[in-house]
Amino acid sequence: MHRLKLIVLTVLVLVVIGVAGGAAFIYAGVYDIGADAPHTRPVFAVLQTLRERSIQAHAANLTAPDLNDEALILKGAGQYAAMCTECHLKPGQHDSEIRPGLYPQPPNLTRAHIDPREAFWVIKHGIKMSAMPAWGSSHDDATIWSMVAFLQKLPGLTPQQYKDIVAKAPPDDDMDGDEHAMPDMPSDMSMPASAASAAKHD
Repeated sequence: MHRLKLIVLTVLVLVVIGVAGGAAFIYAGVYDIGADAPHTRPVFAVLQTLRERSIQAHAANLTAPDLNDEALILKGAGQYAAMCTECHLKPGQHDSEIRPGLYPQPPNLTRAHIDPREAFWVIKHGIKMSAMPAWGSSHDDATIWSMVAFLQKLPGLTPQQYKDIVAKAPPDDDMDGDEHAMPDMPSDMSMPASAASAAKHD
């Protein structure tokens, strides 16, 4: 019995020391929270696992509409052109002004195939402490699903095909007017960063 009490007491002392040490580390401001200073590997691994498992768990029970619907895809193309290219790029675009300074780096959605349910959840709810906003606060579910539908087609598009589909998209108040009205403009004529920090779609 005495041995058990000693073990319990030792564990409690270690817990108190650990909590006190953690609190001292946090309040000392030692950890560099700057976006230009990457996390240590253990911290990055923990945060990455937390993010991925959280998205998977919350998106698991979602039901997607018909993502092959042409009208839905066209609407999503316009939404993507309006909100997403500065972070997630477009075919033929290799970088943007804002992208190098973001950490973690947003995925290049012209090359990545994202699970539709997970894409919907991320676009709608965003990701804490990243550049991915919660678009669900300003866009309804149908609009978000249209973006998801377009994302399923995006990795297979050439730069010209991308320009063509965006040119056919229904007008949107947030859409990059130059790209929508003049699809043959050079690919470096990107939209304002304030209109394009989406979806993050991390």
